Amino acid sequence: MTEEQIKGCADGVLIAAIRSSMPVSALYEQLAEECAELGKAALKRARQLRGDNPTPVTEAEANEAVLEEANDVLNCLSLLNLRDVPRCHAKLVRWVNRLRCTGRL
Repeated sequence: MTEEQIKGCADGVLIAAIRSSMPVSALYEQLAEECAELGKAALKRARQLRGDNPTPVTEAEANEAVLEEANDVLNCLSLLNLRDVPRCHAKLVRWVNRLRCTGRL
């Protein structure tokens, strides 16, 4: 397949191709790597927001880095069938309840 043909494929086709080409252990390694990169990008964005530990990274660059790494993590979660919308909703409910109970909401 050419790069143009690959670009035109549905996500499900691309996910199937990746799954068939890599062992699950490698997908978990990729997930761990992407999570670490997301953590680093989020910390850089926090530094940029606060300004008390200056960084030469601009707001746009910091936002782009977080977005890039977050989507890498989401792709890994999809490849490993670890995306669970109902569980995400339940966790949001618990988070809002914690904020409510502490008077922050």
